[in-house]
Amino acid sequence: MLPAELAREVKRIQFVTGRQVANVMAGAYLSVFKGRGMEFDEVRPYVPGDDVRTIDWNVTARTGEPHVKRYVEERELTVMLLCDVSHSQDFGSGTRSKLEAAVELCALLALSAVESGDKVGLLLFHGGADVYIPPRKGDKHALRIIREVFARGHEAPGTASSRWKATELPRRVWAWFRGLRDVTARSPRRSTSIGAALEFCRKVLPRRAVVFLVSDFLDDGYLDVLRHANRKHDVVAALVTDPREREFVPAGLVTLEDAESGATRLVDTRSDAYRARVAEDAAYRRKRLEENLRASGVDLLPIDASGSVVDPLLRFFRERARRSKR
Repeated sequence: MLPAELAREVKRIQFVTGRQVANVMAGAYLSVFKGRGMEFDEVRPYVPGDDVRTIDWNVTARTGEPHVKRYVEERELTVMLLCDVSHSQDFGSGTRSKLEAAVELCALLALSAVESGDKVGLLLFHGGADVYIPPRKGDKHALRIIREVFARGHEAPGTASSRWKATELPRRVWAWFRGLRDVTARSPRRSTSIGAALEFCRKVLPRRAVVFLVSDFLDDGYLDVLRHANRKHDVVAALVTDPREREFVPAGLVTLEDAESGATRLVDTRSDAYRARVAEDAAYRRKRLEENLRASGVDLLPIDASGSVVDPLLRFFRERARRSKR
């Protein structure tokens, strides 16, 4: 994509998602994600009406006057967006691809986070970690995240990343990353490794964060890493799908290519048996993913690339808010 086209698309996404954050998302994000609880602020003299349970007896004994501890709610959160940019995300049977839907979702979440005064960061991944932007605050930072995720999704297959900066990574993970970068730079953007992305986040996020894992989850062997990550962080699995992954239309002989392995296969989409098998396999894969996420304590946010991103996100916020009040 040319720089001018990219700039126009970034402005469009910023306008659309910014308006949705202002008109629809206000309050929904805040009502769902809480801070780390109450933190000690100061000790002050007791005044009538203060809760006696907050009296600081050590200070009271030392000064001879009653003092109480004052606490404030720590609201600030760190939101980390893990966006899958592997080849399977390029698929789309409608007006946009799964990756484009993922971009809009990341834009909504980034703007919602900065509107609430939270930090937001980004990790783009495929076979390994690709682009990492550390969590920070501010509208300009959110726009940088939107621009980065959209630009990265439209790079040519196999383009090696040159955006890593040593200054943006903690020293304790830089040596580990250098080996990963060498491997990533030599391989084309094909396969998905959710486990590698989660392992990277474990190394760069020392404190608890809300982690949105945006992917089509066409991967295996990541469940143990996901469970471990969810014990430390609040992980939300955003599953991005396309209608043609669930159901084929009879279009005659079609050559299908596996976007991540490159394998091709000639199929007859007029075959009722073949279309039924595709639908059955898709339903089984979805059911198994839901069961695994539920067993791991990870919330599922389903996104259909052919529909609205805002509506399912709002439903997720409302359902999670209802659960937290029970």
